[in-house]
Amino acid sequence: MAREVYSAKEIAEWFLFYNRIIMEEADADYISNLKLQKLLYYAQGCFLALTGEKLFSEKILAWEHGPVVNEVYQEYKCYGSNGIDYEDSFDITIDKETESILRQVYDIFGKYSAWGLRNMTHNESPWLETHRNCEIQCESIKNYFLENYGEA
Repeated sequence: MAREVYSAKEIAEWFLFYNRIIMEEADADYISNLKLQKLLYYAQGCFLALTGEKLFSEKILAWEHGPVVNEVYQEYKCYGSNGIDYEDSFDITIDKETESILRQVYDIFGKYSAWGLRNMTHNESPWLETHRNCEIQCESIKNYFLENYGEA
């Protein structure tokens, strides 16, 4: 049975919802659109490296400030550089394997600031080797994450 491919918006909402839980339990700040974009990139990279499959099918573009999923950027651009106040209920079912990977991505990369993550992506080959505003190829992302973060 094939695994469901989620939309990037669903994964973004998961990060925003999960962050809200962490904010209630511990020390965390709202996630900005810039930070959300980088979390999506790292989630896609980790998922590709661990499973060989895409987490979401939307393109990741190499924008000036790093990898961006345009559909999600457009959804949250009204927040500017401020944190996204996500108060919606999250009723999307994410399978356990995927949620486990998303939690790991949040735990590892969520501790960095938006600009810290931006700067990290600017030193990584998928963004460096892609012309600005063009799609960062999934194969490039997968290979980079396999080489730099290892397999499961």
